[in-house]
Amino acid sequence: MTQKNESTGSPVQSDNASLSESSPLPPINRFITTHDKSGVAVFDTNFPEEASRHYVNGGLFTLAYCTNQFPAVLSDDQDLEVYQRFLQEPPGLVVSSGSVCRIVDIGPGFSCPMHRTVSLDYGVVLEGEIELILDSGETRLMKRGDVSIQRGTSHAWKNVTTTVDEFGVRKECWARMLYVLLPVEGITGVGGEKLGEMVSGMGVRQSD
Repeated sequence: MTQKNESTGSPVQSDNASLSESSPLPPINRFITTHDKSGVAVFDTNFPEEASRHYVNGGLFTLAYCTNQFPAVLSDDQDLEVYQRFLQEPPGLVVSSGSVCRIVDIGPGFSCPMHRTVSLDYGVVLEGEIELILDSGETRLMKRGDVSIQRGTSHAWKNVTTTVDEFGVRKECWARMLYVLLPVEGITGVGGEKLGEMVSGMGVRQSD
């Protein structure tokens, strides 16, 4: 079913460990609720509570949940079956007809390519510090608890998280973000140009 699975003026030392290694951040547990036969709320037991992670171009992706309809259909646990299928065959960044809840552990110092999805995205920093970069060149530093609202714009993420060790050497560290991606109608830019998805170099397939 599923896969089991801070600052000083000191010099910066890059972490050269392979990004394909497991993130040192805590495991991700997700708790899914449902109803028993008497209609009482219970926790679903079809999925392990510890969510699996898989390596995608500089980070580790966790598909915390995913639907293929909006609004989602919860009756008869139809959405659970959909999620199970997406775990077996992961979607692109977006599901055009549904919702995606994804957690990404971003490797030390990693910067992803500029990209765009046809979606409304809520991004929350859970651990570390992330630089949000727009194609205009504007940037914002996002710290733990900060939220970004991506409205179909071209952007990139850079992990700028560092810590200082006992020798006063600054080292780059992993960061973690939570993303919720929701479907939108087609996006029209300046001059009526239709803005489509752009994910080249992201290490993911095109969204359906």
